[in-house]
Amino acid sequence: MYACAKFVTSPAVTLLPVSQSAVLSRSFQTSAVSRDIDTAAKFIGAGAATVGVAGSGAGIGTVFGSLIIGYARNPSLKQQLFSYAILGFALSEAMGLFCLMVAFLILFAM
Repeated sequence: MYACAKFVTSPAVTLLPVSQSAVLSRSFQTSAVSRDIDTAAKFIGAGAATVGVAGSGAGIGTVFGSLIIGYARNPSLKQQLFSYAILGFALSEAMGLFCLMVAFLILFAM
């Protein structure tokens, strides 16, 4: 059996205004097993999306570790090094926040 959702169709009669006749249509319902698989896939996808937050944390640690090494080597460039470090921090943190946003979209928007 495939891991994708299996649809169960049931015929339903749709009543329209008097000017139109009754139309036979089909409504789609997912089975309980398919809903469980969909829920599990959401949690697995959200967990995989949050792995990028760990990379963001490692990147921030590298940025500030390099900042301290740069201070130790050349203290006169303190202001310029700090501005580059803040830029690196912001870019690395933005990627982590994007990963977190994708995880929340997977969990709550689908």
